[in-house]
Amino acid sequence: MRIGKKRIGESMLLRAAAVALLGAASTLAAQAQETVKVGLILPMTGGQASTGKQIDNAIKLYMKQHGDSVAGKKIEIILKDDAAVPDNTKRFAQELIVNDKVAVIAGFGITPAALAAAPLATQAKVPEIVMAAGTSIITEKSPYIVRTSFTLPQSSSIIGDWAAKNGIKKVATLTSDYAPGNDALASFKEHFTAGGGQIVEEIKVPLANPDFAPFLQRMKDAKPDAMFVFVPAGQGGNFMKQFAERGLDKSGIKVIGPGDVMDDDLLNGMGDTAIGAVTAHIYSAAHPSQMNKDFVAAYKKEFGSRPGFMAVGGYDGIHLLYEAIKKTGGKVDGDSLIAAMKGMAWESPRGPISIDPETRDIVQNVYIRKVEKVDGELYNMEFETFKDVKDPGKTKK
Repeated sequence: MRIGKKRIGESMLLRAAAVALLGAASTLAAQAQETVKVGLILPMTGGQASTGKQIDNAIKLYMKQHGDSVAGKKIEIILKDDAAVPDNTKRFAQELIVNDKVAVIAGFGITPAALAAAPLATQAKVPEIVMAAGTSIITEKSPYIVRTSFTLPQSSSIIGDWAAKNGIKKVATLTSDYAPGNDALASFKEHFTAGGGQIVEEIKVPLANPDFAPFLQRMKDAKPDAMFVFVPAGQGGNFMKQFAERGLDKSGIKVIGPGDVMDDDLLNGMGDTAIGAVTAHIYSAAHPSQMNKDFVAAYKKEFGSRPGFMAVGGYDGIHLLYEAIKKTGGKVDGDSLIAAMKGMAWESPRGPISIDPETRDIVQNVYIRKVEKVDGELYNMEFETFKDVKDPGKTKK
């Protein structure tokens, strides 16, 4: 009898231990399911640092306003600084997917960074939310890429049409020598020349640490009516400084282009040289909607600076993720999230936007703006709106 009791006691202990282990395992599994990790890969240092800081700030602001939980899931952001070096981007994306088990990768300050992560997103079936990079082809490189920023053809085609219709006959172009610059140049040329305009000088400058001065002298010598300029966000201030140093501000040559060169984040630092520049873009801190006024006020209060278009790309990117998780009822596998994101539409600080269900690219208004001084500060003041613009590169296909 003693032996039997001993065996029964041991059996009960083993059963209790097994139940405890199963309970602990299920608790850990539940905890793992409840936390959704987001790998945020941004250039926080180097030439594109302003891009990274704006996006990071905007995500922090959104999560402060909306909480860090959605549909029963806690959102955890893991930030990695790739310094806009694609090899770093690829390594961080792999580490985040394999080691950290992130549900989503996001950010991507420049096109080569977004492209470096694309095969990993496809292989792991992890959504890649592009919040900055603007080359047309990006969303075609993986069925798991969704974009909340812009494409260069969206704005460059529109400023090309506007210039041709508004008395600008001759243009010299200066663009950064990488994919977005090539996109911007091709779209502008196609639309400007179709409207009867002439390109009198065409210059491509290095992406990294460009010295604009020698190129600007060639621009001045070509005597165009205007200069079409694309440099990535963060380089506009340096460009405008050298533009003034070379005396182009006194030459009567207008600055036109997509809005990157007149980024709100840096505009006040450019001084009065920037006044009169006309650009086509997807966002201005002066956009007159109440939502934008509230967004700008909250951003300024939190970070002491004005948000630019990169901040809006981040703000809308995290909003898209929150709404997709709500729509799936908390399912965060890649296929469920991407399906939920397709066709989603909402009001952004920039105006109404949506995700094209076929291309997973952003559809949005593009505004023609002119730099003006208002209450002692420089702003891109919108004066014409083109509604619901899709990427022209994709509409042709």
